[in-house]
Amino acid sequence: MLNFELYNPTNLVFGKGQIEKLGDLVPKGAKILLAYGGGSIFKNGIHEQVINNLKGHEIVEFSGIEANPHFETLIKAVAIVKEQKIDFILAVGGGSVIDGVKFISGAVNYEGDPIEILQKRILIKENAVPFGTVLTLPATGSEMNSGAVVTIEATKEKLAFGGSALFPKFSITDPTVIQSLPKRQLQNGVVDAYTHVMEQYLTYPHEGYLQDRIAEGILQTLIEIGPKVVENPKDYALASNFMWSCTMALNGLIQKGVPSDWATHMIGHELTAMYGIDHARTLAVIAPSLYKVMFETKKEKLTQYGKRIFHLTGTDEEIANEAINKTVEFFHTMGMDTKLSDYTKDYDKTADFIVNRFDERGWKGLGEKQNITLDKVKSIVEMSY
Repeated sequence: MLNFELYNPTNLVFGKGQIEKLGDLVPKGAKILLAYGGGSIFKNGIHEQVINNLKGHEIVEFSGIEANPHFETLIKAVAIVKEQKIDFILAVGGGSVIDGVKFISGAVNYEGDPIEILQKRILIKENAVPFGTVLTLPATGSEMNSGAVVTIEATKEKLAFGGSALFPKFSITDPTVIQSLPKRQLQNGVVDAYTHVMEQYLTYPHEGYLQDRIAEGILQTLIEIGPKVVENPKDYALASNFMWSCTMALNGLIQKGVPSDWATHMIGHELTAMYGIDHARTLAVIAPSLYKVMFETKKEKLTQYGKRIFHLTGTDEEIANEAINKTVEFFHTMGMDTKLSDYTKDYDKTADFIVNRFDERGWKGLGEKQNITLDKVKSIVEMSY
């Protein structure tokens, strides 16, 4: 097992009615920036609950954080935090709102041009504005980690960043909030979480036996409950296991001491930036092709995955190949199209564009072995057409 440090200071407050604890979790006397996306938190009553539980605090509201939050929007909030002398930020929303708040938190006291945080992947280790979250959409795990992704709309780039100062101080996660979510968002959440696990699991055999078993437990849970929770979001057992699986998929635990990939995400981010395709759906497009192109280096882990998750039998080669097919079947069951041509007809130069982008950034080798070279990136994207 590889050496590792496990640090996660987020106080996760899970379950029905936990929003009532909000007033005790926010620092006394703090001036709060309440950040959210569109109007859904008004329709489902969460906005009212937040305000009622923050009586006595001065609140400045900032709305309009997009799905795949834009740097251009977030920088306006950074100015407000500075001008209004905000002490604490509260993100009320899904992963995009929380990611956006992480950027705001880190950018307020950043001494250079805040765009550098994205372009140079600056690690924010100190001087961040403290923030908490009220999760309204399970998917990204951002409520219990220190990473985020923000889109620079001007250049159509979707870039990741993070740092130890960007953990939420607390996150309130009430599974009942999913009752009002559209099916598409629930489908996306399941597939996003599933692929998060696969990025940390589907690499090569190692000695992190427990990490593998935990990862496999999350995958099996998502396969079991995923289709059901989309149809029955009011079922608390399904909703709570869905929400907890999304959090556990990316709170750092299963990544410790083992190799991880993340190339599917890096390529998928480009599809979202280029075409506006939902993040989870880009992952469903890219992942199967990546497993096929990188088959020889991932074959042993694909075989383990096929045996343990889908109970497949046969030769290792047969099991590994069928495991990819079973993954695609699951994505289809979750309402995902798995080809880029299902989303856009203007796809013929996509591979060249992404390869050029990666080349310009110096991303010469991705994946757990840095062996997903630019020629392989091109093959993966073209296979995804």
